[in-house]
Amino acid sequence: MTLSAEAAAALLSAHADYRILRRLDPNAVGGPPLTKGTVRRAAIIDTETTGMDPKEDRVIEIGIVVFEYGVETGEVGPVVGHLSALEDPGRPIPPETTAIHHITDEMVRGKRFDDEVITRLLSGVSLIIAHNASFDRPFLENRMSLFKNLPWACSIRDVDWRNAGYGSSALEFLVYRSGFFYEGHRAEIDCRAVLAVLARPLGKTGRSALGELLEHARQPSYRVAALDSPFELKDLLKTRGYRWNADAKVWVRDITDAERTAEFEWLRAAIYGGNSVEVEMETLDAKRRYSGREGKKERVSL
Repeated sequence: MTLSAEAAAALLSAHADYRILRRLDPNAVGGPPLTKGTVRRAAIIDTETTGMDPKEDRVIEIGIVVFEYGVETGEVGPVVGHLSALEDPGRPIPPETTAIHHITDEMVRGKRFDDEVITRLLSGVSLIIAHNASFDRPFLENRMSLFKNLPWACSIRDVDWRNAGYGSSALEFLVYRSGFFYEGHRAEIDCRAVLAVLARPLGKTGRSALGELLEHARQPSYRVAALDSPFELKDLLKTRGYRWNADAKVWVRDITDAERTAEFEWLRAAIYGGNSVEVEMETLDAKRRYSGREGKKERVSL
């Protein structure tokens, strides 16, 4: 007897030793129309660039997928708009970059994003989501001032993937864990893959990954600067999750409101020897977070 592909897949899926991956259908991403609660629009955005430095490199491809979502539930509704566009950076694309996204000089020659089309597409959007927003946001802010005025969220950092049982927050890994595969590393298909992942239940939490992302995006975060921390304790700070800010010459770490008390207690005991000192705290909301632009700063006594 010859089994159909679907029957064979169902048979293997029922066996504990096998997992089945299905090809992502880009046109099937999204959910049904939402009829209850408050419904808003969000946009998932991805870029391909000539390199990693937003001050020197340029965006050469943008992908946007606009969808509706339930504010209270985090439920994903239908896709209501999308865009895929290329732009000539005015310089050769480095071969090592083309090897990643396969975009060539010939493909972008003479092309330019239509700013008016992008502006219309994002009209009414209440949140921009990117998988690694700290990369995409500075590039897009340099290209269009529109992106400076919109709230942003990150589908890597605003979802606690590890606590939900995922070994990595890399998109390819999340896609595999969600039960599908796709040929990625082009902007719009990556956006649709992110949406498919966000629409799924987050581990055993009982809600969608988008629901957790929305909750995190609504809360302010804080960047703590360990002023005048002893040089010999740099490894301890690094282990704690601090990173070196070369411009300000200080170790910094981003924390949530719920983490503030514990973080200040740890700094005072582990770094400052129990002494009363001041650290700097920078408040970041969704309109500043991941932009590289500074938020409101204040000194806090420990």
